[in-house]
Amino acid sequence: MSDSQGEEVRGLALFATMGDVNFKALMRGTYVQNFPPRIDLIHENEPADFLHVVLSGAVDLFSQWNRRETSMATVRPVSTFILAASISDLPYLMSARTLEKSRIALIPSQDVRRMFAADTAFATAIAAELANSYRTVVKNTKDLKLRTSLERLANYLLRQSRTRGAPDFDLTTEKKRLASFLGMTPENLSRAFRALEPHGVKVEGSHITITDPQGLARYAKPNPLIDDYST
Repeated sequence: MSDSQGEEVRGLALFATMGDVNFKALMRGTYVQNFPPRIDLIHENEPADFLHVVLSGAVDLFSQWNRRETSMATVRPVSTFILAASISDLPYLMSARTLEKSRIALIPSQDVRRMFAADTAFATAIAAELANSYRTVVKNTKDLKLRTSLERLANYLLRQSRTRGAPDFDLTTEKKRLASFLGMTPENLSRAFRALEPHGVKVEGSHITITDPQGLARYAKPNPLIDDYST
């Protein structure tokens, strides 16, 4: 791993407060690989040999059962996956594949566990990261269980608009994956986009324009205890 790549990893809150000696020791066994699109990185139920850090590109976390597949999350730079399996030395609960050309740092899980025991600041950061991940899972579960598919899509679009700081934006994921993430079929997603037109949503391919943000918000009823991932 180059010094510049190490600095990218060091910039994450998870590693920012580690002691210099311990961070250098952790990076000593780390290596960086470039992956083309649509490459499987890990499979659920495999041993968690590495903590992955996405330095560039994008990674889809997904799960499969009984010939069904669902998208769980998209990981973008600079962030890690899947920390819980690495620190607990348990099998992965999700699989991961690249969505585009990606550069990923692989940190041996045994080194992560060793530094967890040796570096108090690192252990505290891991606890905070896992706590945030737990809260995100709770919010996603509330979104799925308390809202209709149309309400989920409306709130997703409002979150995307808020993140981009603009009422119009391009979807960063293909519609098939978006439907899976929202717990819908692609056909239901298409119908849901049309159903949101009276509430101020205009769709042209992958480009979204929210023509009436207040009207969409009145319909969606966003709730910070579900939609604000910073709380």
